[in-house]
Amino acid sequence: MLFMRKVITLLSAATAIAVLGGATAVGAEPGAGGLGPDSVLADTGQGTLAWSSCEDPDTPALQCAMLDVPVDYSKPRGRKIKIKLNRLPATAPKEKRQGPILLNPGGPGNSGLWMPAYIAGQVPADVASTYDWIGFDPRGTNGSEPHVVCDAHYFDAERPDYQVSQGTAKAWLKKAAGYASDCAAEWSWLLPHMTTVDNARDLDSIRRALGEPKINFYGGSWGTTLGSTYGQLFPSRVRRMVLDSIVGPTITWYEHNKLQDKEHQRRFDAFAAWTAKADSVYHLGTDPAAVKRAYDQVEAALRTDPVDAAPAPGKIGPAEFEDTFYGGGYNFLRWPRMATVISAYVTQHDTRPLAIAYNRYAAPGEDDGSFPAYNAVQCTENAWPRDWEYWKKDQAEVNAVAPFYTYNNMWYNAACMFWPYEGNRAGRLKITGKGLPPVLLFQSTEDGATPYEGGLAMREALPSAKLVVQDGGSFHEILFHGNACLDDTFTAYLRDGTLPSGKGRIAKTCAPTAEPTPVYVTPPPAGKTAGAADAAPLSPTDPEAVRGTLR
Repeated sequence: MLFMRKVITLLSAATAIAVLGGATAVGAEPGAGGLGPDSVLADTGQGTLAWSSCEDPDTPALQCAMLDVPVDYSKPRGRKIKIKLNRLPATAPKEKRQGPILLNPGGPGNSGLWMPAYIAGQVPADVASTYDWIGFDPRGTNGSEPHVVCDAHYFDAERPDYQVSQGTAKAWLKKAAGYASDCAAEWSWLLPHMTTVDNARDLDSIRRALGEPKINFYGGSWGTTLGSTYGQLFPSRVRRMVLDSIVGPTITWYEHNKLQDKEHQRRFDAFAAWTAKADSVYHLGTDPAAVKRAYDQVEAALRTDPVDAAPAPGKIGPAEFEDTFYGGGYNFLRWPRMATVISAYVTQHDTRPLAIAYNRYAAPGEDDGSFPAYNAVQCTENAWPRDWEYWKKDQAEVNAVAPFYTYNNMWYNAACMFWPYEGNRAGRLKITGKGLPPVLLFQSTEDGATPYEGGLAMREALPSAKLVVQDGGSFHEILFHGNACLDDTFTAYLRDGTLPSGKGRIAKTCAPTAEPTPVYVTPPPAGKTAGAADAAPLSPTDPEAVRGTLR
């Protein structure tokens, strides 16, 4: 196909870079024998930290800094990039301070700069005051320099229909191949060096620049991969570590996506059942199957009559509709608004709730956000199938049992089919937990983004770990949503290292948060535009927000 020609050329040109990517993942001194506990270059080449006020009116104590780190840790005196950091300093007496706690919300590529003020505020003051809370933007993302942009308009509406039955596969293949080509055209010098291992070495550069012998760490979603990778590389430099909503340590990213599809189907089934129980509110029927038929009815209508996305540009077609809904598998506080969208459209042909929900949940930002980092991590760390015929057959089998999310997720990841830096066939860094102190793990049994199997697998990989399980679904990243059983366990560990006393694979079980109350989210009166609170995108601290957006 003509549209593949440019990518194929880049693939040929990138062979040496792909090999270099493997060397970067090793990142050890010559003769060091590859990765091992505390493998480290004699000189990481990182810069120093000069903290100054972030000028944040809500958190005046918040300080900001930029840190130089090498693009390639095997060449520490080579080209540098900058990592943006902030910190909320400890205020306890020096003898009670417990050092820095580095924070990552996942992504891969999501900003962590919101986390110090927010998470410190979720913890009792006598504990929060003993830590330096450190947020950062991972390399190549957000406020770090450079901020990688491959195609600023990749997510613009209206996008091709996700469903292959609609004849859009060629359009999506061309779009995904073009994205991989655009990334390589400008960023070939950085993309092979944006793996989880590279990011983990950045964590250690931050530790060095802070002048600390050890760090504490909290990570959610992909942040659990980042944290466990850091712990494997530098176990003696970990003081305490918390992993929330866990990616299994051995599964490939391609197979992980298939697990996600099945779990997101379960969460959509749960939403349909919840909506059916609230027929007096939403009037979509008392049978979950009727709710699903109403969802399909709206999507089918949008194929021929897309909705104005204002204030976002473009139209809301079936792809934008699906993007608006999949986040319900991450955060069930979205369910009332989601049910309202379907109810308003089906019972009144009112499209305003859909436009509002799209703007809050799915409308793109000014560029492609963390998507370059997402691809740079996932496409590079494993070998992906390169044959569309394989994808088509394999994904059809998944779609047969999980039609809600499969093709949405497939096209989101399709650039990996063409990525010019082919992944390591050995997979990601093997996690053994050797030398790590006790680690605290949190996992929900019904997490759509990081399925339950991942939490169990990480517990098996980390002999020192204690696993806390939420029995049921609610949020992706289950801490800091008001569940005292979970949050108090986190606090006790941060306070003095106390861990759940239970033995065996699961040390403690917590009940899920109660399901949201069904309410009809009334839109503004006809003829009036939505207010800022209705249409504005969510901040990471909004109750309806999705934080660790691993897909």
